[in-house]
Amino acid sequence: MKPLSWIGSSYDDFTAFPAPAQHEMGFALYVAQCGDRHPSAKPLKGFGGAGVMEIVESFDGNAYRAVYTAKFAERLFVLHAFQKKSRMGISTAPQEIALVKQRLRLAADAYRHLHEGDNGNG
Repeated sequence: MKPLSWIGSSYDDFTAFPAPAQHEMGFALYVAQCGDRHPSAKPLKGFGGAGVMEIVESFDGNAYRAVYTAKFAERLFVLHAFQKKSRMGISTAPQEIALVKQRLRLAADAYRHLHEGDNGNG
């Protein structure tokens, strides 16, 4: 099972969701950690395939999203968690996509540092 890491405020944002949404999304993350894909997880458009996934959950008339990447061999990173505000359209807001892109770069840096060890290279 891949360890799970949270980037930026994603953990705090995720834990602010209602408990039923957290439970369902948490299970989807567990499935991803085990190397599979939960039915509620879909590739996030704009990231060239299945490297960045979006978990979609509805609760009490509200839409919640958690975005993660499984593109790293030994770790799963949760990049973003947010409540979808728009009632119109299914696309993710540009500012949310920009934040995911920024945090994907941070995840790549974190992963690189985890696997460099303390060998004096950085």
